[in-house]
Amino acid sequence: MPKVVDREEQRRRIGAALLRLVAERGLDEVSVRTVAAAAGRSPGAVQKYFRTKEDMLTFAAELAGERIEQRMAGVSTALPLREALRALVLTTLPVDAERRAEATVQLAFAVHAAHHPRLAAIRRQVDQEIRQALAAWLASAGHESHATAVADAVIAVSDGLALRMLYAPQEHEQLLTALDRALNALVPGPGPRAEPSLGGTAPDESGS
Repeated sequence: MPKVVDREEQRRRIGAALLRLVAERGLDEVSVRTVAAAAGRSPGAVQKYFRTKEDMLTFAAELAGERIEQRMAGVSTALPLREALRALVLTTLPVDAERRAEATVQLAFAVHAAHHPRLAAIRRQVDQEIRQALAAWLASAGHESHATAVADAVIAVSDGLALRMLYAPQEHEQLLTALDRALNALVPGPGPRAEPSLGGTAPDESGS
């Protein structure tokens, strides 16, 4: 009996290999040949699922966005608002090896999207979905009048801190303090603590 191949699963495996390659060596190293090697396949086998490099990048960008949304969905909205917002931002920050790899990939895709409309469209769609979900949640928590503005500000803080942490990992402590100050300004109220620590017990902060 012929072996049944799950086409979507094969595409996801190749996409995951591409994401690992970008995290380890950068987007410039991506080609059908290098992705095939990373996935343990022949270039011809990869081209059965992706005709071009751009097709692979587009699919991998969707996969990367899906991973972010899944991580964010794991944060409990039953937490106090400030604490939950902090936990949400921490899901996107490179505070451990896994999230550092993800942030490296996101930055590479963002730069590439500046010159590639298909990838830019995917980035905008992911941003919009996160923005809408965050704004809806803020509105349900009693911030209806400025939910969208706060959501935009939280996303901007997250993006800026992730970039800084990538090239200045030695500044993690002070950047997490900056995160708390920003959240204090956006959503006044009690937070997890005044001086965060990567080795502490705040939600998701240690990456354990």
